[in-house]
Amino acid sequence: MAELHQQSQQQYGGQQQHQPRSHQVVKAATAVTAGGSLLILSGLVLAATVIALTIATPLFVIFSPVLVPALITVGLILTGFLTSGGFGVAAITVLSWIYRYVTGKHPLGADQLDQARHKLASKAREMKDKAEQFGQQHLTSGQQQS
Repeated sequence: MAELHQQSQQQYGGQQQHQPRSHQVVKAATAVTAGGSLLILSGLVLAATVIALTIATPLFVIFSPVLVPALITVGLILTGFLTSGGFGVAAITVLSWIYRYVTGKHPLGADQLDQARHKLASKAREMKDKAEQFGQQHLTSGQQQS
């Protein structure tokens, strides 16, 4: 590890040793000043947060019978508007797709819809034929018994 440190200092010319002492002092002073001011700022923010919570907590307790139902009402209203908007967008999208399909513009998924429609039509014809055969068999068996 020490060898790597020596090699890196040799490669970069040992920059820290060539810097004047006053430059190093200025760097250290700047770092201490910036770090210290940020530390003081974080302490002030923490103190302000504690004071704000100390003041706000009794207000929340006093107004909670009003605030909680109000928040629930606002939440339900927002949920209703968002749901309504979502359903509206879905309806417009579906109506637009149907319009394009009916006018022959071949929207995305039209092939699958046509294929499913043909399968259903063929199964319906098949079931109709089976029902007619069953009805005829039932009629002929009923006439033979009479």
